[in-house]
Amino acid sequence: MDSQDAAALRELLARHVSQDDKEREDLEAMRHHAATLPSPFSRSQPQAHFTGSAVVVDPEGAHVVMVMHGKLKRWLQPGGHADAVDAGSMEATALREAREETGCRVTLHPTAPRPLDVDVHTIPARRDEPEHHHLDVRYLVVAEDPASLAHDPAESTGAQWLTWEQALARADEAPLRRMLEKARRAVARTP
Repeated sequence: MDSQDAAALRELLARHVSQDDKEREDLEAMRHHAATLPSPFSRSQPQAHFTGSAVVVDPEGAHVVMVMHGKLKRWLQPGGHADAVDAGSMEATALREAREETGCRVTLHPTAPRPLDVDVHTIPARRDEPEHHHLDVRYLVVAEDPASLAHDPAESTGAQWLTWEQALARADEAPLRRMLEKARRAVARTP
């Protein structure tokens, strides 16, 4: 990562305002990692690396996509690891992951905070990877073509458009519910 990418990441995290104690703690940890990890976007970092994800809504803001994560077996928002093509941009990572995992053309929501939410979560050890943390930077995006929804079998076992109530019912942890509630409030304020 070049110094410009590192500075952009630190600036992005410096301007984010957390909503609760968990997000505040996570934001501080992410700021620390952004300043100290030699390659914050690389999966080769044994302890933690930055990821990007997206709350994908339809143009009316009435429905949200959730995907059944292939490895974690949980309903989550689309998201994943940064790639070199993202050039250190968390927005680019979130948009690319949303496109790949939903099959929809997506754009950043015009009035939502950028980022919408941040979260640090633990990824359990697997045979080829030790336990580590994902430093997830989350955005609200709009699917321009919601009828194109299709899951990527390499990433998930399904993708569905849900009402906000259905999505919140599937959210199995507080940070996921917090992010969905933030997204719902943001689309409700859209003119």
